[in-house]
Amino acid sequence: MINVTFLPVKRYIWRTGLNRVEEKRLIQAASKGDSQAFAALYRANVQAIYRYIYYRVSDAHVAEDLTADVFTKALKAIRTYKDSGKPLIAWLYRIAHARVVDHYRKTERRPDQVDIEKLSVSESADMDNRLLRQQTAKALRLAISQLTADQQQVIILRFIEDKRLEEVAQLMGKNVNAIKALQHRALRSLASRLERAGFKIDEFIAGLL
Repeated sequence: MINVTFLPVKRYIWRTGLNRVEEKRLIQAASKGDSQAFAALYRANVQAIYRYIYYRVSDAHVAEDLTADVFTKALKAIRTYKDSGKPLIAWLYRIAHARVVDHYRKTERRPDQVDIEKLSVSESADMDNRLLRQQTAKALRLAISQLTADQQQVIILRFIEDKRLEEVAQLMGKNVNAIKALQHRALRSLASRLERAGFKIDEFIAGLL
């Protein structure tokens, strides 16, 4: 059994930029029990998985716990991992998606039970800019968590992870045109939800379309 200690997710705030050749080498080594190789894969992917989960559950502590679960499952399954021609992160996203679904099933709580309108922006000119940014960011996270699973993933990959359409298509197993259509529907849904709560998102949407 590989012995790996998962350090707090927030310690890793950089991207290691593993290329496919290096990633394949590490996967092969990890599958044979090399704990250092798996640790390197963990460091390369933990922040992306954490952000993906965080924007789907909108709770930092839950996101940290689920992220740890994802890598625990990956650690157990790495010996039987089969290269499908996609980056390892695609496999990790699938595990993360399953953990998020399982989390909501067990807690019997759905994201749409949270009312975004309770976070409506105050029109007061005295409102602190920092508080306004925090409130807007929270509303955005909640709005994302209420999209469909595919819409959530495309928004997170495109605009949180800053991936190109071609990369998102590969990670999600869809063609580029399907990703464009999915992105368009997701942005319109976000706009509708945020506008109902009183947030001014014209510039936000214009910058993403």
